[in-house]
Amino acid sequence: MAAPIDTLVTVFGGSGFLGRHVVRALVKRDYRVRVAVRRPELAGHLQPLGKVGQIHAVQANLRYPASIKAAIRDASIVVNLVGILTESGKQSFDAVQAQGAAAIAQAAAEVGARMVHVSAIGADENSESGYARAKAAGEQAVRAAVPSASILRPSVVFGPEDQFTNRFASLARIAPVLPLFGADTKMQPVYVGDVATAVADAVDGKTKAGATYELGGPEVLTMREIVEIILATIERKRTLLPVPFGIAKLQAMVLQFAPGALKLTPDQVALLRVDNVVSEAAKAAGLTLEGLGIAPDSLEAIAPQYLWMYRATGQFAHNGAH
Repeated sequence: MAAPIDTLVTVFGGSGFLGRHVVRALVKRDYRVRVAVRRPELAGHLQPLGKVGQIHAVQANLRYPASIKAAIRDASIVVNLVGILTESGKQSFDAVQAQGAAAIAQAAAEVGARMVHVSAIGADENSESGYARAKAAGEQAVRAAVPSASILRPSVVFGPEDQFTNRFASLARIAPVLPLFGADTKMQPVYVGDVATAVADAVDGKTKAGATYELGGPEVLTMREIVEIILATIERKRTLLPVPFGIAKLQAMVLQFAPGALKLTPDQVALLRVDNVVSEAAKAAGLTLEGLGIAPDSLEAIAPQYLWMYRATGQFAHNGAH
């Protein structure tokens, strides 16, 4: 579906993992895209996704309402993708995912722009996890300011450059034993490209006004099953060591300060205690990817396209596992 001529969409968080896929989906539908980010000079990788002048990066900081209003000026639709997986310095869950979402929604309401807000399955004001509580607070703030907003809640998102499958694949290259936190926790991994298509559909107006959609992949998998798929994809045999939540919480007190793939926070352990799957209510109401006419791709189908780099033989298939 082509966008009406000269329709401008402002995308907050458009330079990140999900953001670049959303920007690509929007420009393919002929929208003009203004990408609102803290560091516009680091968003140059988005330019080749569209035609000359179709994508424009601007500076915006969620702590400064004036910068948010400037980024939204003249936009017909506002998309909020901003989120963080761990806290650091001034970037707390509440500041980014609750107060930040509220500031964007209020600015969108002032100019009468439609809004698409990406949250997460598991958003819950009563959760043990600060991440989940902040996501819930963000949803409430968006609903209060823009009642007609479309809220999209994906399960754990995978794809090139994700911080999920790449993390386990990276660890498997160097560690003979992989500690498994939340081994039996159920998830519904969803491909980043499918989430981006759902966002673009919401921008097109294909979602129900004021509805909350839950986006999951075609399969419900335990954490153990997900890691087994990753290991099979990268052709490596590793011992999986389930870690009880009590011990995991203690380990996270130390690992929260670790770099890269080794990092694990107490908040992430709290998140792993709860299944992350599409609810029966969402399925019954058709508020899912399938309800939007999107056939979701599976982890097994997509992972080999980018995890091959973690194989001992690289992109060349090998019959044995290492």
